[in-house]
Amino acid sequence: MSHLPPTSDDRLIWDIWESMFRLPAMTAADEAGIFRALGDAALTTDELARDLSLDPHPLSILLGALASSGLIEKREGKWRALPPARTWLHPDAEGYWGGFLHGFRERTPQHGQLMEALRTGKRPERFNSGAPEWERGAMSAEAAQRIAAFMHAHSMATARGAAAQAVFGEVRHLMDVGCGSGVYGIEIARAHPRLQVTLLDLEAMAAEAGSYAARSGLAERVGTAAVNMFEADWPSGPDAHFFSNVFHDWSDETNRLLARKSFAALPSGGRIFLNEILMDDDGAGPWHAAAFSLLMLVGTLGKQYSLPEFRAILESAGFTQVEAVRTGGGYYSLVSAVKP
Repeated sequence: MSHLPPTSDDRLIWDIWESMFRLPAMTAADEAGIFRALGDAALTTDELARDLSLDPHPLSILLGALASSGLIEKREGKWRALPPARTWLHPDAEGYWGGFLHGFRERTPQHGQLMEALRTGKRPERFNSGAPEWERGAMSAEAAQRIAAFMHAHSMATARGAAAQAVFGEVRHLMDVGCGSGVYGIEIARAHPRLQVTLLDLEAMAAEAGSYAARSGLAERVGTAAVNMFEADWPSGPDAHFFSNVFHDWSDETNRLLARKSFAALPSGGRIFLNEILMDDDGAGPWHAAAFSLLMLVGTLGKQYSLPEFRAILESAGFTQVEAVRTGGGYYSLVSAVKP
């Protein structure tokens, strides 16, 4: 029996993967006192952070996950517990589930990671991700191989969804920045035969991406560039820059730096593309974005952003015509903008 070829819809696998955060989000909120506080009053993120001595950044991410789980809601900038949380998760409620939930705290690694982030505002040290390698600007061949395999596996569907967008037919030379395995640049090149692609990343990762390009049979049109995207000048040939799952690794400040470097390297009329799972404009969901944002919280320096947040980042660098379209690649959207 032959295996089916990859499609652009892998949402079932994402749903199963992200389900690991459902319970820890609830138990962390329980331990932190969020359900008591929001059951008694409507509070802004900053007010809640002050009252509970929590860091506002991770708290805002957790609140989005709780809202998308139907436990709290956000109205006019303030959060409030919904009936299920007031009935079953408020410590003073007759139906409080605390005696049951408390037993899962130590048995669920994500619970401890979320609590550490909420209290310190920092990424938990015990979480193993590829973010520190990019932060240091150095990566071993072994780390590059491991990270590329991980990223390639969860990116195949969305890469095909992105590649199907007709806008890439208007691009002459695309640079996939922070390319990982190169899966996006490779699939976009495969779908658009006239397109030249450069896969840019740290030296070890660029070499690993080159091996993926060679196996794809597209090495004549898909090349690599070993560049530290934060410190070195970027190649000036491409007329479009593509970032997938890159901006969500970093803070707003760092993303503004990347946007400025992209703007400086692009010609007039050049485009920037951000392939990301978007939060709703109010930061209160949906679950698939909020859960991915929890993963960013414990593994990187970033979060999942909304379109208004990306608009502010890109326009601060000088880009115009910022818009987003769902690609059909799982839960992903393609944000695009133009350099005048």
